[in-house]
Amino acid sequence: MERLTAWGDELRSVHQKLRKALALARTSLDTGETVDLSGDLLLFCRGFCSALTGHHRSEDGSLFPHVARLRPDLAPVIAKLSQDHNMIDHLIGGLEKAIADSPTAEVAHRHLDGIEAVMETHFRYEESQLISVLNAMDGEFDKTELFGPLT
Repeated sequence: MERLTAWGDELRSVHQKLRKALALARTSLDTGETVDLSGDLLLFCRGFCSALTGHHRSEDGSLFPHVARLRPDLAPVIAKLSQDHNMIDHLIGGLEKAIADSPTAEVAHRHLDGIEAVMETHFRYEESQLISVLNAMDGEFDKTELFGPLT
């Protein structure tokens, strides 16, 4: 019987959706001189930041434990990825604090730059280490449980 879902490809798809959400947030900051930064960024955080956080919580709570059971040799990789999740959570917290202080577009972009830099490095490392492992996984899984709300 053929596997219906290639889990590594699904991970890559979620990462692409998160990249697009970040690009849309940047575009919304750059268009229009009368943009309400705190309001637009608040929507961004409720959308993108919640999706990114949900994705990472799903990985930490479901995907990574499953991978660790199948491949104990990947424990150092999983530990690094979980550490990245904590760093990204910290950066999101900084953005949320900045939003509460009604930031300028420049301040907002600095926060987004920091999130994007860590997120991109994290995604590339995760994909390089886990895509083939995930694509080899057999079984029926709940995509949302493994990858979060953007599946």
